[in-house]
Amino acid sequence: MERDNGDQALPRAIREAAEGYRTRLGISYTRTCACEPNHLNCLTAGEWLKSQIGVWQFSYEGRDVRNKDVHPATFPIAFAKKVISLFTHEGELVLDPFVGSGTTLVAAQDLNRNAVGFDLQAPYIDLCLQRLAGNATTGPAQQLAIQDDARHIADYLAPEMVSLIWTSPPYANLLNRTRKNKSRRERKNEQLGKVEQYSQDPRDLGTMPLDEYTQVMGDIFARLLPLLRPRAHCVVNVPDMWWGNERITIHVSLIEELRRRGYELRNIIIWDKTNIVNKIGIFGWPRNYITMGITYEYLLDFWRPEAGGLEAES
Repeated sequence: MERDNGDQALPRAIREAAEGYRTRLGISYTRTCACEPNHLNCLTAGEWLKSQIGVWQFSYEGRDVRNKDVHPATFPIAFAKKVISLFTHEGELVLDPFVGSGTTLVAAQDLNRNAVGFDLQAPYIDLCLQRLAGNATTGPAQQLAIQDDARHIADYLAPEMVSLIWTSPPYANLLNRTRKNKSRRERKNEQLGKVEQYSQDPRDLGTMPLDEYTQVMGDIFARLLPLLRPRAHCVVNVPDMWWGNERITIHVSLIEELRRRGYELRNIIIWDKTNIVNKIGIFGWPRNYITMGITYEYLLDFWRPEAGGLEAES
């Protein structure tokens, strides 16, 4: 899978039963910038300073996917670009094990980072290719979309190739239920009564209750850990959720599980979504105080420790 000659190679996918399926990729992963060897990224001091605040906000742009019929849970390109800019240099390799609509790949394309994204569903791989093909850039970096289970990513990449794992995974079975729109001022809209889950594939993490989801996520990330360079970051975006009247703390479960698998938690950042959430209703009034998870999510920042991380339980 070496890159084609020319100014800009066409975006590519690897699919089940195709040439290159579950074989080692020839994608580049070394720096192409002129930064000092000990620098974490290519940011200026001023840009770095803006990333130190632990609450982030982003806005959508014209290239973002907003239609939930296309994909039920997207995030802004600006979000992915900030994470990628903060933890990588130009030319390094970004991995998204649950690439979905392809926002990570588009952001990597904008920033001249090599990137690989995986997804179970063929329509999402097609969407990734469409977005990459329509994104006019001239950088030499390569972005690949691969239709495969995240459990098999280690078949494609060599140890210590990856400079950043960045993903917004399925959120257990949060979306795998009928929408009631309790938190919206106008409940009778097009989402009322819908199930917005990505698929009903039994391998899909979005079909799983929290305990099973956490175990499978741990298994996947244990296999990804050797692919990271020492002290390279792994950033996971997740919300919590309410199920009935019970708070389901997905972010706590993932922190505990990834620590058990050898990752070290470095930071927790809040994605403040209040600027992009519209028509919020009065939820719980007057008897029950419940915060609306649609207004914020967690950004869990781990890294692979310099030594000892791979001795953890796997």
